[in-house]
Amino acid sequence: MKILVLNCGSSSVKFQVIETSLEAIEHNTDQTLARGAVEKIGLPDSRLVLQVADRKPYQEICEILEHRAAVEKVLKVLVHPEHGVLTDISQIEAVGHRVVHGGEKFASSVLVTDEVEAMIEECVVLAPLHNPHNLRGLRAARALLPNVPHVAVFDTAYHQSMPSRAFIYGLPYELYTRHGIRRYGFHGTSHRYVAIRTAALLGKPLETLKIVTCHLGNGCSMAAIDRGRSIDTSMGFTPLEGLLMGTRCGDLDPAILPWVQAVEELSLSQLNAMLNKHSGLYGISGVSSDMREVLAAAEAGNRRAQLAVEIFCYRIRKYIGAYAAALGGLDAVTFTGGIGENAPAIRAQSLQGLEFLGIKLDPTANMAVKPQTPSLISQKESPVAVAVIPTNEERVIARDTVRVLAGVMPSFAVPGNEAPR
Repeated sequence: MKILVLNCGSSSVKFQVIETSLEAIEHNTDQTLARGAVEKIGLPDSRLVLQVADRKPYQEICEILEHRAAVEKVLKVLVHPEHGVLTDISQIEAVGHRVVHGGEKFASSVLVTDEVEAMIEECVVLAPLHNPHNLRGLRAARALLPNVPHVAVFDTAYHQSMPSRAFIYGLPYELYTRHGIRRYGFHGTSHRYVAIRTAALLGKPLETLKIVTCHLGNGCSMAAIDRGRSIDTSMGFTPLEGLLMGTRCGDLDPAILPWVQAVEELSLSQLNAMLNKHSGLYGISGVSSDMREVLAAAEAGNRRAQLAVEIFCYRIRKYIGAYAAALGGLDAVTFTGGIGENAPAIRAQSLQGLEFLGIKLDPTANMAVKPQTPSLISQKESPVAVAVIPTNEERVIARDTVRVLAGVMPSFAVPGNEAPR
């Protein structure tokens, strides 16, 4: 099947065309036929970029005012006789949509119906910065491609296997029952994908492994995966909790917030901006939110940049230890994401001192990782494997679309893990 995958943000539509099937999923032989993005939606200089293997990227600058026009532009370029990869739009057999938040309503990917669309809208209150834009793209695609099935794939669904002891906060319980305040976790498609690929790299069944996955990019999260199921993850009610990130603070004492708000005379929106846009690597280093630039500054002797790197790696190391305890053992640690895949110094520093867990890094293998190449970077005799796996969330969306349509999509909810309502 040829699947169009859409990931819609506030001013962008990222897309891929992936050819896959149940057999291709089993043998990991899916093919990405095209990828691209529409950026700066709503501005006169909106940009469409299309990339096809063995061709020069195609780019077009034009005014694209809203998401429906963006999706329409994507469909037109995909069937363009010179630049496209499809002879006719009817070759698109289904559309898979990334949806950030499914709350407790969705524990798996689902076929989109009017009822499902309404339920996704009910989750807007939980993800006001993401779900509205996901919905705009979904509605546009359903209107433009009304005769093909559409499937919603949720960032949060994979973590619905967490037990209640891992997702309930120590707040008045009524805040959970009334408002759904709990740990949801994010990056679920990435954590699921790299766990599966780690098992394949090790040549072992996923159902036998205890894995800690580290998704490290501008946003960072980790997950404890017990025999294929997420039992804990570092992001929480929002993507702000957990690790230090590009501009997000991660874990902190919540009492700091009203104190800072009072002494700095901040509004709620200013406080939110401080936590999400002016903290993390950028806030500590004063240099950048980009780890490459922070590392360069650290190597040049910038002490604040060095401190930012130290904090970043320390938190990863601390979470690995915590999750090894939560899992009751550890078989593998996997790095993914822009930083996880491309920063050997961060991987090495994050694993320092974890030899007592059985982690023995191979420094030569760590430095030799090639882009987009799954690699083992632990010593052969290391009791715990360390892997670098390129993530591919779009492939997960395409695969889930096929699974949903074939009626073989599993739910990640575990009976007995629910909290009382």
